[in-house]
Amino acid sequence: MLYKEFLDYRLSEIGIGTYLGASDQDTDIRYYETITEGIQKGINVIDTAINYRNMRSEKVIGDVLKNINREKVVISTKGGYIPVPYYIDEDPTQWFKREFVQKEIVSPKEITETGNIITPRFIDWSFEKSLENLNTEYIDVYFLHNPEDQLLKFNRDTFYKKIWTVFRLLEGKVHEGKLKYYGLATWNGLRVPEDHQQHIDLKKIFDIAREVGGENHHFRFIQLPYNIAMIEAYTLKNQRINGKSLTTFEASKRLGLYTYISSPLMQRRLVRPVHQQILERFRVKKFSHIPIQFVRSTEGVGTVLIGMSRKEHLIENLEIQEIPHLKPEEIDSMIKERGY
Repeated sequence: MLYKEFLDYRLSEIGIGTYLGASDQDTDIRYYETITEGIQKGINVIDTAINYRNMRSEKVIGDVLKNINREKVVISTKGGYIPVPYYIDEDPTQWFKREFVQKEIVSPKEITETGNIITPRFIDWSFEKSLENLNTEYIDVYFLHNPEDQLLKFNRDTFYKKIWTVFRLLEGKVHEGKLKYYGLATWNGLRVPEDHQQHIDLKKIFDIAREVGGENHHFRFIQLPYNIAMIEAYTLKNQRINGKSLTTFEASKRLGLYTYISSPLMQRRLVRPVHQQILERFRVKKFSHIPIQFVRSTEGVGTVLIGMSRKEHLIENLEIQEIPHLKPEEIDSMIKERGY
């Protein structure tokens, strides 16, 4: 297994994502077997979110952690969406009103149309529930989940003030020993133009973290989609630092942020038959390895998160570790051929 050195971590180049799959026991069993096998094969990055599969993904990881050395893995999870637990046997709306609205954890006016909530009280609840689900005393990386959804409802000044208050909460979690680092897990926010409604200014976010936590703040990770079909993080200069326009990958490097890459295969939609010459150009023999090879060979990529709930997919995907990376200039050439 190949690893990346960052701060006090050695992070595996390939990580396991846990978004996909039905909210049922059969999928739980497959995830348990796949994550366990992945750890045995050297994967140490496991990513989830409290709302994935109605909290089942976190619970499965918690079951895995009962049987391994916690220090062997880097666990990241996310908070920001309303999680409906798999174990409730009532109408979810009524459950939410009773458990969140009536207890004043959430006010309806704080919820976006997408169900996104970024407030200290809600993130505090989500964080503590994730600790319980994961059966752990600490979380390695806690992501705010698609915070750009807030910009669909609130203006930018309000948005950044909300980020400030939640970062202060998360710095407190670090001080308590419950958290190592935090970050933003985005879908649109870091790959849209500067004038887009959901655009997130990374330098502004970094400055907020520094204001809240000082020079030794713990905002050190971002997560975003990047793949053959979604190359904005590499091509679009939508970030500005000291007057210079940079791509998200360039800005991340400048700010000292580690990147988790989501959706490298677009839920296997990018796995398709191609001509033999294409396989040879990527130096692979299997169609499924092409999108992985593209992403992991891109300069600026940290850990590639691949959704894997089946051991056969894990084994096939990890075969890429035996194949040399493409050179940065080869990736650059491929992208320029597309007209970017």
